[in-house]
Amino acid sequence: MTWTPPKTPYLTVDCIIRYKQGIVLIQRRHPPEGWALPGGFCEIGETVEDAVRREVREETGLELENLKQFRVYSDPARDPRFHTASVVFAADGIGVLRGGSDAKVARVFKLDELPEEICFDHREIIQDYIVNLSST
Repeated sequence: MTWTPPKTPYLTVDCIIRYKQGIVLIQRRHPPEGWALPGGFCEIGETVEDAVRREVREETGLELENLKQFRVYSDPARDPRFHTASVVFAADGIGVLRGGSDAKVARVFKLDELPEEICFDHREIIQDYIVNLSST
């Protein structure tokens, strides 16, 4: 009998990037449209830490310092396209911010001045981050 691997959620990474008195969000180039935390899919043979550094570099031009895992988000409804599980990190962004790859635009937002249209569960992630900041 041949073993068949189970179907599992797609593994993704997202990053809350602290940069110039705010956090970085990207305006997505592909549906679902709106603003999102920089991130994407983890590739075969890649650690989640390497994946988040690659995705952030591609989408924002930034390098990351003080990278720390924040939380994992895995609600099956978090992505309208399919089930994903995301390892979310927080880090300081270093370099010159610019949109690239899947990002039309990369921009800094103050935590109390977030845009209206935020994709996926990223508003919830940011709110959890804000609560975490106030409790430390």
